Amino acid sequence: MNKILGLLMSFALVLGLVASAASANTKDYKDASKDKKTTHVQVVLFDGFDLLDALAPYEVFAAAGMYSKGAVTVELVSAEGKRSVPSGLNGPALEAQAALDPNRPGIILVPGAAGKPAGNSEDAVPNILAQAMKTDLPGMLKQAFNNKEITVATVCGGTLIPAMAGLLKDRHAVTNHIGMAALGALGAIPIEARVVEDSPRFVSGGGVTSGLDVALYLVDRELGPQVANSVEKLFEYEKRGTVWKAEGITPVDFNTSPKASEEKQPAAISVSTAEK
Repeated sequence: MNKILGLLMSFALVLGLVASAASANTKDYKDASKDKKTTHVQVVLFDGFDLLDALAPYEVFAAAGMYSKGAVTVELVSAEGKRSVPSGLNGPALEAQAALDPNRPGIILVPGAAGKPAGNSEDAVPNILAQAMKTDLPGMLKQAFNNKEITVATVCGGTLIPAMAGLLKDRHAVTNHIGMAALGALGAIPIEARVVEDSPRFVSGGGVTSGLDVALYLVDRELGPQVANSVEKLFEYEKRGTVWKAEGITPVDFNTSPKASEEKQPAAISVSTAEK
């Protein structure tokens, strides 16, 4: 818990610096963005959301906007519109700046919940997610999934929200390790990776800190490696893990294929042998 609080304090410091710079240069960014395509990111807040799930990606995108002169913009939104949204674990509330717009091209990022990992209490993660399902958020996400100009990204337990809405059937995805069985039971294909891209329009992240990696991957994908590298240097953090995609050679699963363990592997060919 102390480590997480330390991370949040560090993020808050960087966020202050980034937000100040972004505010001071808003006019410049708007002028610069008139002649080029911008990527808009909506970070969704709901009652009981996880602060790190939301703020880590927010800061990455805000910093990317700073380094790219406004090629990416980011805002906090909620299904209900502009309001103060309480975070989980009795944490501070954040101000949603606008209503989630499921028809606006760009990226919609859904964080997970912060609370007790199990149980039926009001502050348990399963109950927080269940309450989120009673809002307009699931319907809005369905619209977003049907929009070819939107990439939906999820972090940690946030992956379970579209899964519970029936939107991840037969899609590759990852969530917090505690929720992987539930993810599979909801029709998704659970993948043990830090970041999973089912398609260019759906990207999911595993544990709480994977929000950094999801956002950095999307910055790299949308703006290129130079801006992503500048953000990494600012945060003194390098993106972790290979982004899993349903492409390339499928690796042998020795756990489910005993015969593969018994098969003789081809001998390595040395350079000297190959030259003869």
